[in-house]
Amino acid sequence: MMDKEEIISSDSEEDEEDEEVGKESKPDAKKKGWFSSMFQSIAGKANLEKADLEPALKALKDRLMTKNVAEEIAEKLCESVAASLEGKKLASFTRISSTVQAAMEEALVRILTPRRSIDILRDVQAAKEQRKPYVVVFVGVNGVGKSTNLAKVAYWLLQHKVSVMMAACDTFRSGAVEQLRTHARRLQIPIFEKGYEKDPAVVAKEAIQEAARNGSEVVLVDTAGRMQDNEPLMRALSKLIYLNNPDLVLFVGEALVGNDAVDQLSKFNQKLADLSASPNPRLIDGILLTKFDTIDDKVGAALSMVYISGSPVMFVGCGQSYTDLKKLNVKAIVKTLLK
Repeated sequence: MMDKEEIISSDSEEDEEDEEVGKESKPDAKKKGWFSSMFQSIAGKANLEKADLEPALKALKDRLMTKNVAEEIAEKLCESVAASLEGKKLASFTRISSTVQAAMEEALVRILTPRRSIDILRDVQAAKEQRKPYVVVFVGVNGVGKSTNLAKVAYWLLQHKVSVMMAACDTFRSGAVEQLRTHARRLQIPIFEKGYEKDPAVVAKEAIQEAARNGSEVVLVDTAGRMQDNEPLMRALSKLIYLNNPDLVLFVGEALVGNDAVDQLSKFNQKLADLSASPNPRLIDGILLTKFDTIDDKVGAALSMVYISGSPVMFVGCGQSYTDLKKLNVKAIVKTLLK
């Protein structure tokens, strides 16, 4: 069982177990880590060859897949590690388990670390200085908890003294506007709504204009859940993003469904690219993973989603209350993947 608090803790953790595998030098078979046992037979080689690495890399791939990393991504990751180690010269009798551990950790941290920095609070301040609201659009398939997690993000912003307005742009699903209205009432924040059967792109535009008038610093735009292969609804979403040019497009996916969420994210990005009226279409900027408290150590979907999209996991939902929204702890995720 993983320590869920560790996986979602803030940036102050220390990886006390990072050196664990490298310390396994005593011949106690029961206590040997899997890295140590796989590499014992080639410890002390002057340099590593592909044939030496293949059995261990197969075990590594299998290990990652048990943690819900997509097979194709586990394969590519192992190829990357093999390329970094093949031909590497080591001193005689040097155990190489620690070398393999370091190479894998480096690759995983590199994947999970954002290619570009997204600091919402900093960017909200920058938008405020330009006298315009910061706009976040929440997208995803049906039933993943977009509205609930939008409310959690609203609460998080309120805790940081940021004024927020909700925009009810799910004009398709019955009850969606009422659900968002309930959250707005509980959080005591304004909501912009126009009811049902309206063009969500236009509703969003009017909401942003209203936020500019009333001084709201952030607009959180709720959208209808849609399957990634529903072209009419995907076209409507593409229009909303193109017309309003939000500061952040946040994909909400369930950690529980594992690699189905990876497929959803990949196809969302593809559809947004294909259907956009812009030559430089906006794609998914960041990821919010829900139900993260239900997956034990099967954290691989987070790795897979970041790998295929290049977008960071910005938040994880880990419960039902407004406070149950955390930042992802990259080092703890890596440690869990390598257990």
